[in-house]
Amino acid sequence: MDIILVPGLWLDGTTWERVVPALERAGHRPVPLTLPGMTPDADRAGITLSDHVAAVVAAVDAAPDRVLLVGHSAGAGITHAAVDARPARVAHAVYVGGFPTPDGEPVAGDFPAVDGEVPMPDWSAFDDEELAGLDDRARTTLRARSIPSPAGVLRDRQHLHDERRYEVPVTAVSTDFTSATLRAWIEQDLPPVREYRRIRAVEHVDLPAGHWPQLTRPDDLAAVILHAAAS
Repeated sequence: MDIILVPGLWLDGTTWERVVPALERAGHRPVPLTLPGMTPDADRAGITLSDHVAAVVAAVDAAPDRVLLVGHSAGAGITHAAVDARPARVAHAVYVGGFPTPDGEPVAGDFPAVDGEVPMPDWSAFDDEELAGLDDRARTTLRARSIPSPAGVLRDRQHLHDERRYEVPVTAVSTDFTSATLRAWIEQDLPPVREYRRIRAVEHVDLPAGHWPQLTRPDDLAAVILHAAAS
C-alpha cells in the first residue's frame, strides 16, 4: 500500500525519514511529501492552501490502489481536504497531533507572517507538552531544518464538499494532548475538532511524544501507522 506522509508547518518530507524504514520493512511504499513552497529557496508568496491540498491529491491519484494518508499537525487538515477530494481512493486516514479541519476554518493557528511567509516561532510559543522529548540538540536540529511556511496556507480557509469523507476510517493520534482531552473537545463541539462528530469510525490512540513524534518516537509512530494500514 502507498502510505502518503504529509508534514505539518515548517517541515519538508525529510521529517519522516526515521519513520519510513519501518513502513518499507512491512512491505509498504511510503511517499513522504514536500509540499509546494517548502524548499529553502522557494518563492512562497503566492502559495495557497489549495496548492498544498492539490499536491496531496496528486499523490493519491498517482498511486495504483487505495492509499493510507497520514497528516501531521496542520498537515492533518490538509490531509482531510484530500480525503474530501478523493474519498473513494483513501482507505484510511491518520491524523497525528492535528485535526480534520472543517469547512470554513483555517488549518493552523495565527502565527505572524513576514513578507508572505511564516517562520517557525521562538520556542516560547510552544508549551511543555509540545516540546516533550526534544532535548537541546534536537531543538537545534529541528530549527536548523525548519522552512518558513507560506502565509497563504495559514490564512486561507478550508473548503470541503463531499460528505463521503465521513465514511473513511480515521486514527486520531494524540501526542501533546491526551485522547481523553480530545474526546472532551469533541463533546464540547469545538470548531477545530467538529468533523470528528460525523466521521463514522474513529480510533483514538495516545502517543505521548510531544508535538513531533516522527522525531521523538519514530518507531512507535510507525507502529501506529502500520496498525492503521492493517485495519
